[in-house]
Amino acid sequence: MARIRVRIARVPSVLALSLSAALVLTATACGSDKADSADTSTSGQKNDDAPVVVATTTWEGAFAKAAGAKDVKVIVPSSAQHAPDYDPKPSDLTAIAGADFVLYAPFEPYAEKIKEAAGSDAKLVEVGLDNDADKASAEVARLGKLFGTEDAAAKWDTSFKSEYGTLQKELKEAWPDGKAPAVVAQVFSVWSAKMAGAEVSGTYGPEAVTAKKLSDLAKKKPAYVFDNVHMTTGKVLPDSGAKQVEIVNYPGKDLDLLAVYKNAADTIKKAMAL
Repeated sequence: MARIRVRIARVPSVLALSLSAALVLTATACGSDKADSADTSTSGQKNDDAPVVVATTTWEGAFAKAAGAKDVKVIVPSSAQHAPDYDPKPSDLTAIAGADFVLYAPFEPYAEKIKEAAGSDAKLVEVGLDNDADKASAEVARLGKLFGTEDAAAKWDTSFKSEYGTLQKELKEAWPDGKAPAVVAQVFSVWSAKMAGAEVSGTYGPEAVTAKKLSDLAKKKPAYVFDNVHMTTGKVLPDSGAKQVEIVNYPGKDLDLLAVYKNAADTIKKAMAL
């Protein structure tokens, strides 16, 4: 179990009492009150060869795992519908105390507060969460260099690019009538349309979709709407005849980033087959 370092003076008194209680439970129960974890190094001890990484969500966690990190703990449960709305618990703070790196996204305002409250010496790392293939490869390589796991990151990237090419080929073969379909996509789902080789005729989000925006999108006459299941507002173009495809961006508890691409490809192929 990682060594816990806490500076109680840096947190409000109520939080300090809660944190102290959490630390006692952690010491006696050996960290049983943890959120989702893909901790493949059960000892949790810090060392130069296996950095301890705490990720705010499974998305950052999956990037870390792809980059070669073996000891990855995730704070926000994978069941949380909208990660930025998650309210961190005192036990979440204790998870950070022994970390080498804390990974977060810029739209998660609680990340730095968590690190400060826990009194951690961890390096806070902002992760660019985008499943665009080129951006994902670049981010994994960057994290691999930061962790000192460049070889593992490069190995993952080679496997990823091979699998991604296969998925692209399968999706192209599934095009209705052999033609690239016209697609309207939520901004965080554009990557899936790109993987499918679709023609993106319009985008929407993350802000609320106005009536004018819906009208403009309907005029594009898309065959499909690639929605974002994590930020969905329901049927986007209900009267247009476009098939809505729900795209999942966040990996599961296993932190398998490649599975996100495979699942999206399967979902799109099924939609195009109907």
